[in-house]
Amino acid sequence: MEKKDPYASLRIKEFNIFLLVRFALVFAWSMQFIIIEWQVYSLTKNPLSLGIIGLMEVIPAVSMALFAGHIVDQKEKRNLLALCIGLFSLISFGLFFLTLPSFVEGWDKIKVLYAIYALVFFGGFLRSFFGPTIFSLIALIVPKKLYPNAATWSSSTWQIASVLGPAFAGLTISWIGVHWSLCIVFGLVSVSFFTVFLIKKKPILNPKIGEPVMKSLKEGVRFVYKTKAILGAITLDMISVLFGGAVALLPVYAQDILKVGPEGFGALRAAPAIGAFLTMLVTAYIPISKNAGIKLLGAIFGFGVCIIIFGLSSVFWISIVALFFSGVTDGVSMVIRQTILQLKTPDHMRGRVASVNSMFVGSSNELGAFESGVTAKLMGTVTAVVFGGTMTLITVITTGIINPTLRKLDLTKDLEEYEKAA
Repeated sequence: MEKKDPYASLRIKEFNIFLLVRFALVFAWSMQFIIIEWQVYSLTKNPLSLGIIGLMEVIPAVSMALFAGHIVDQKEKRNLLALCIGLFSLISFGLFFLTLPSFVEGWDKIKVLYAIYALVFFGGFLRSFFGPTIFSLIALIVPKKLYPNAATWSSSTWQIASVLGPAFAGLTISWIGVHWSLCIVFGLVSVSFFTVFLIKKKPILNPKIGEPVMKSLKEGVRFVYKTKAILGAITLDMISVLFGGAVALLPVYAQDILKVGPEGFGALRAAPAIGAFLTMLVTAYIPISKNAGIKLLGAIFGFGVCIIIFGLSSVFWISIVALFFSGVTDGVSMVIRQTILQLKTPDHMRGRVASVNSMFVGSSNELGAFESGVTAKLMGTVTAVVFGGTMTLITVITTGIINPTLRKLDLTKDLEEYEKAA
């Protein structure tokens, strides 16, 4: 039997460039989001305002998701990604400008708050295009037989950057303040914009260019609904992330519960990144295709347990450990889900399938932030986090019982077919 190469996709130059671009973008976006959270909570001292940040991003993201998927399937992917990055840089510069000390002093807090919300809203509109474009571009860079390996590295890159970015944000807020932290974000986005052009233009594989929008959207939704493996995985992840969005309340924990300041805030955000990094190493060497459904259910169950422990903890090191293992379990869940999507989705529908996925899973992060903010306001921060973790456990158990297709999901045959591909 041929020995598996855990670094197979990394031997492709364009894929390395792609990972660099993706890391920079996710790092910058995540860093920016946390800086905004810190700034907004500092201005309002109201946990509900943190939830509103998520709501402002998720409304346009969900509203445009299906339409964005249609456009992605119709357009050349490299240039579309470059356009998205260019628009993202405008948002970053706008937030940098909004936090100028002289500018902030000239406006009252409410005006600054509304301006931040407006830029976050525009960012949500833009984000609806990022996911489908990136998902589609991966399949055009690596050969089919390397999809699972590429999905592992791409998902791990996302996971690490999405936590390292906020962790670094916590440190830079302490070192250089909110304003100059956002300057770093703008610099990272600018670097990714120029780097993406090192990737060559890719062919458009959709045979139905010019297809009516509504017909195209219905085809994408119908495919996801009929493919139970995809539907089950993204639905389960959406619900768990929706109720397990405790990380949105980390500013409250850092400032008011654990009382560790911006340095501790950065450490709390860094803890899941270490767990995600270990996940990357393990999944690159150990296949996750066998009994993928059980592994997915187990990972999300473990995530819920970690969230409950974190919510109940008033000891800093226990909170760090809980968040570390939440990174491990969330990383496993993400890698499995991305592998399912890559293996089960035909090339000409990747944009639309990814857009449905972004509606289910991507938006649930922001809805989870809103849910956490609302429940924290109604029942208190600790109770809200424990409630979210408990709902995650109930969701996993229920799904495992009523959805035997997902529970019995095994990707071994799919993986073997792709490995035989030329």
